[in-house]
Amino acid sequence: MGWLCGGLRWAEGRPALGWYGGGAVREDVRRVSELTYGGDVAFRVASAERRCVGARRGGCPLRAVVPGRSSGGQCAECARLDRSRSVAADTMADDPRPYAVYLAWFGPGMVKVGITADERGSARLLEQGAVTFTWLGRGPLMAARRTEELLRAALGVPDRIAYKDKRAVRAALPARTERAREIQEWHRRAGALAGWPESLERAPFEAVDHAGAFGLEGLRPMTGVVTELAPDAVVAGRLLAAAGPDLHLGTADGGVVVLDTRLMSGWELAGADGRAAGVSVPVKSMERGVQGGLF
Repeated sequence: MGWLCGGLRWAEGRPALGWYGGGAVREDVRRVSELTYGGDVAFRVASAERRCVGARRGGCPLRAVVPGRSSGGQCAECARLDRSRSVAADTMADDPRPYAVYLAWFGPGMVKVGITADERGSARLLEQGAVTFTWLGRGPLMAARRTEELLRAALGVPDRIAYKDKRAVRAALPARTERAREIQEWHRRAGALAGWPESLERAPFEAVDHAGAFGLEGLRPMTGVVTELAPDAVVAGRLLAAAGPDLHLGTADGGVVVLDTRLMSGWELAGADGRAAGVSVPVKSMERGVQGGLF
């Protein structure tokens, strides 16, 4: 029985890879491989095709083949189903669960506002690769959504930051006190705005820092980014850091390659010899700014 990769998971603040067995992506047959900083990550692509991971991890009824460069790992129909059930699509206005509004910091001048189900705690922030964050308040879904829109309109705070921008600054972050100071100022500015929904309970400022959980202290600058996987391709390296869906891998030639684990979803993977394998996938060089060859 082959195992399909489900990408990176954050369990109790630690990174792990999720796996789905039986040739189909099914939530009830999942296993998890914990990842350790300083340990080896080495695998070979064992399948000839990449299969859709399905909607809400329920399995794709078409067993559709998806492109290697797709970060979502889904066919068009499963992606549409996921969007239709998402909070971002505003199709869940009757959701009775409380929601939390947060400010997330990814680097100097890189702050976004967002909402997450209160029961998920900081899981969403780990999944996004937020280096530092603070809560703004908690309340009903639509109150949280209105608060998010208020900050976007009044302060110009976006609700999305590209992963390529997040990973570009991870190796040159300011000190923890400076990170906290910047997001505290955004919290102050947000709290001074008029128009907050009365049903949203405001939260005092408290900076939560994920640099330790991500392994970012002393991180070397990346030299390349994996652009896609392919049949029989090999990726091997020493795990230096993990943030959001990204793994920062130290390679045998002294480089640091970033692997977006969303590119792994839907592939059947097998173990490889980390000492001899190297990296045999297309990598975009960050040193030259052009498409590199195979590392």
